[in-house]
Amino acid sequence: MSPVTRRSTIASAAALPVALSLPAGAGLAAPPVQPAPEDRAKLAGDRPLFGATTWTLPNGLRVVHAESRRVPVVSHYLFYAAGAGEDPAGRSGTAHFLEHMMFKGSRNVPPGQLSLVVAREGGQDNAFTSRDVTAYHQTVEASRLPLVMRMEADRFAGPLIPPETVEPERAVVLEERRQRTDSNPRARFWEEFEAALWGRQHWRGRPIIGWEDEIRAISRDDLLDFYGRRYAPGNAVLVVTGDARPERVRALAEEYYGGVPSRAVTPRDRAAPAATAAEPRLIRHDPGVREASFLRAAMAPSLTWGDRDQAWALEVLAHLLGGGPGSRLHQALVETSLCVGASASYDSDSVGVTAFLLSALPQPGVTPEKVEAAIDAVVARLLQEGPTEAELTRAQRQLTAGALLALDGIGAAPRMLGSTLASGLPLEVVEFWPRHLRAVTLAQVTEAARAVLGQAPATTGWLLPEGVAAPERRI
Repeated sequence: MSPVTRRSTIASAAALPVALSLPAGAGLAAPPVQPAPEDRAKLAGDRPLFGATTWTLPNGLRVVHAESRRVPVVSHYLFYAAGAGEDPAGRSGTAHFLEHMMFKGSRNVPPGQLSLVVAREGGQDNAFTSRDVTAYHQTVEASRLPLVMRMEADRFAGPLIPPETVEPERAVVLEERRQRTDSNPRARFWEEFEAALWGRQHWRGRPIIGWEDEIRAISRDDLLDFYGRRYAPGNAVLVVTGDARPERVRALAEEYYGGVPSRAVTPRDRAAPAATAAEPRLIRHDPGVREASFLRAAMAPSLTWGDRDQAWALEVLAHLLGGGPGSRLHQALVETSLCVGASASYDSDSVGVTAFLLSALPQPGVTPEKVEAAIDAVVARLLQEGPTEAELTRAQRQLTAGALLALDGIGAAPRMLGSTLASGLPLEVVEFWPRHLRAVTLAQVTEAARAVLGQAPATTGWLLPEGVAAPERRI
């Protein structure tokens, strides 16, 4: 399951009623449900979104709690500040492989028992590995919090990783790769595209699941070494949200997690990107696709790397450039019937260098040459003139309206809080992100656009059906 980040919340904001993005008195009817006054204060950045509290146990484990008594349910997440970006050289996929092996039992919980117990209690459990974090989580009825804490803390302290289960699980991981990547031409192209921008062995250019030959090379010792260096209390964040009182969470965390032995933490050591893209232009023809697709990614700073002051402006830029109806790419490509869809995306929460991505799906019969020329024209005009005040206002209103989605549902709060903190960012980044976005100015957006879309190393990619001519190389 993919992690819920501010980016996914922001992307969903484009689907909110248009009236949410308009100033008071605009000529459209009000949406059926208006935000409560308290939620309006959160949208403005005057109050924290979740009101989370955090403290640290003596062994170094950071605990985060956000109470919500809407339903008698709790979510319990354990994040490790280690993802695919920490995979050893020549062993891509190690973090993901270890995630699988962590379900093979622990000192006091037999293999498969954790998931079975949670299911019998009517709850859900799962795990995910991203580029930046690995997380294990359960959602259960509130009174079952001690049960999942006990089992997860036992797995934290002493996973078994039985030798006889490594090869069968490797087969599972390889089959997962075959189903999700090898059998999907667009997934294969995305993997090639990432490697074309960053380099096949750069930590950003390697697939999270790993290259097949490197998955086959991962040994049990590699898994144990990764666990020993990365799965330490000082490198983890425990997040509990839902119907649980703070004093109860504190007592339970101390009881179950306080006994996990502290260990030295291996800090992240992520390489900076190369000065140029490994392959500035990537053209692939594939008999498995019927429609063309376009990608362009430029290396970009994040809140943890490079010119951090540009990060919030780039989030606004991504929305006004390609954030659904009303954005520049949508107007120039979709509303003119050149493309079925067009978008821009950017995630400021990344650990280390990140990318600003443009994508488009041409309408059948429209040549790639025409689509790329239209995209170039949109970008060139933006870089020359900058955005308008109306565009900035629209983007800020729609982006911060996405905070309402974060307040709804059970899973958003722990995922947003945990991934942000495990990425090394402070709590206020997630609690007050509407304030940061509303503070972005036109000059900041223009400066960030020119720095990233106008100057940063980039790769342009086309995935084409066989027989479709590729656009000529553009200088």
